[in-house]
Amino acid sequence: MKCAACKIVAHANCINILMDRVHFTCKPTFRDVGVRQYREQTCIHHHWVHRRSQKGKCKQCGKSFQSKLSFSSKEIVALSCSWCKTAYHNKESCFNLQKIGEECHLGTHSSIIVPPSWIVKLPRKGSFKSSLRKSPKKKPSSKKRSKEKTEKDSRTFAIKPIPTLSVRPVIVFINPKSGGNQGAKLLQKFQWLLNPRQVFDLTQGGPKMGLELFRKVPNLRVLACGGDGTAGWVLSILDQLAFSPPPAVGVLPLGTGNDLARALGWGGGYTDEPISKILCNIGESEIIQLDRWELKVEKNNDAQPNEEGKDNLPLNVVNNYFSLGVDAHIALEFHEAREAHPERFNSRLRNKMFYGQMGGKDLLRRKWKNLADFVTLECDGKDLTPKLKEHRVHAIVFLNIPSYGGGTRPWNTGSSTIQPATDDGLIEVIGLTTYQLPLLQAGGHGTSICQCKSAKMVTGKTIPMQVDGEACRLNPSIISLNLLNKAQMLAKRKGGKANVSQATLDQLKVSIQRISMMDYEQHHYDKEKLRQSAMCLGEIEVNPSADLEQVRQIINKLQEEPPKTTESGEIIPKLTPDWCFVDSCTAERFFRVDRAQEHLHYLTDIANEMLFVLDALPQTPDDEPSNFPPQQPSNSQTTPELRGHSNCMITFGPAWC
Repeated sequence: MKCAACKIVAHANCINILMDRVHFTCKPTFRDVGVRQYREQTCIHHHWVHRRSQKGKCKQCGKSFQSKLSFSSKEIVALSCSWCKTAYHNKESCFNLQKIGEECHLGTHSSIIVPPSWIVKLPRKGSFKSSLRKSPKKKPSSKKRSKEKTEKDSRTFAIKPIPTLSVRPVIVFINPKSGGNQGAKLLQKFQWLLNPRQVFDLTQGGPKMGLELFRKVPNLRVLACGGDGTAGWVLSILDQLAFSPPPAVGVLPLGTGNDLARALGWGGGYTDEPISKILCNIGESEIIQLDRWELKVEKNNDAQPNEEGKDNLPLNVVNNYFSLGVDAHIALEFHEAREAHPERFNSRLRNKMFYGQMGGKDLLRRKWKNLADFVTLECDGKDLTPKLKEHRVHAIVFLNIPSYGGGTRPWNTGSSTIQPATDDGLIEVIGLTTYQLPLLQAGGHGTSICQCKSAKMVTGKTIPMQVDGEACRLNPSIISLNLLNKAQMLAKRKGGKANVSQATLDQLKVSIQRISMMDYEQHHYDKEKLRQSAMCLGEIEVNPSADLEQVRQIINKLQEEPPKTTESGEIIPKLTPDWCFVDSCTAERFFRVDRAQEHLHYLTDIANEMLFVLDALPQTPDDEPSNFPPQQPSNSQTTPELRGHSNCMITFGPAWC
């Protein structure tokens, strides 16, 4: 078995020996230090691994590594860091013991790697970490050990980023099924070059969990590895989660088609380019806007539906194109044939041959030559149905990006004064005939109908349609197309173009919510009741890089303003000098932040849209906060050093466990 994180290779039966006798630990991909100590000692150390073969040159002497040819040789040639990939000869003149404790700066891709100090494993549900140590004399039973291991593995994670302009992390979503076996190989390569916990397998639950986990990371970027459908999937989840501001999304094309990736400059497919180079291009890419269009479908009661037809489209958002007619008919037949006989469609050449064969049949049959007789088209309030009939179109395409059908350019750029753009709020409407379709592959164009901000179609017959490559037969309907929003996309920067854009940290706007000590004592294990009992003191805007000491100064300044009143006319009381911050998002319950540690924490560590503060003035001298655990000194809660491959990607299950 081979670990994707540190590239250690071991027999399955030897893994326990590696952990228990050799005491080798895989590189730590997260921190397991409790909810109060995660900001202490955030530096990252090198993770040195012995290598019997090593490429490249020694950083100390500059000489190449001489690999042993004999398979029986057990000589260690080099020591390399699995984080920054720095390597040294295994001799005292090149590598000494002082290097073991040196800080690691994560190497070439440090600006996009999520440091392990940002990822915190939370206490298991129902308790904080106990400061009491178990007696070493009693060994737990195997049943109890199994239960403890299950509870430990089920604990969740929280991302605690350190806001900085120099780091723009990239989280990677890969569809291993895309592009044959390419996706599965790329998954391991990304896990080696990055933190494995910022790389997600889309077959393990989709992109939602990863996006939710990293939503508070400033300057976040997303890389979707797969087809256009993979990128559309990520964009749809971003819509669901209501990201503000949304992260920019890049595309690494796998498989065929990939029109969105072509339009963004990433090419039509992955061709074994070094992943390290791709990551550098992602880090240097520029952000552009992509119009996204909403499709609404209503049933047309004036026409008779078909038993084979459907009442809704497969997708209701257009990122690339929406079309109906002969091209959608070919795409639908291809999809149905592939589902019936998947073994016949295992290569790009066969897929293209099928498309050519179906296109030739439609050219002879001209089944959709009277498409305009069953469709009325209205763009920006203007009836364009006569134009469709004039040109006798067999297909109508609403094109949002320049590329269509695997790299063709159907829009005739000389037909309009406004040049098409991905962010102009206009969509191009194109008519195609069965004669024009094959000519697109040779650089031909379709018939440019118009550019519009909205469109409405009424169909009187069941017609094949496709949205971003997803095809179906749609029953007679009334279809409206309108601009939904604009997505941020990563476009490949052209060679020689200077990187003039500077990363910025958006101001955070939060409301200050005061919790009284009495409410905290009664409900501190119930988040919802504490939220309901809190009183709003006002709103503040904070730079994400400000620590809690600076936020305290802003809140104290807010207290100097004239007293405010509630909706009922009651005066909102001022905070006492002994108030403290409350962490509302790290653990399953609220807990106080030690004032001595405020300089270690940022606003995003303890709050989302609301920042809770506890007014610590005691109610009466007899009150005792007996029903919540007292705060412990920072050195009282310790966690044993992680041993073994608990962080390792050597297993074949999900990475986040």
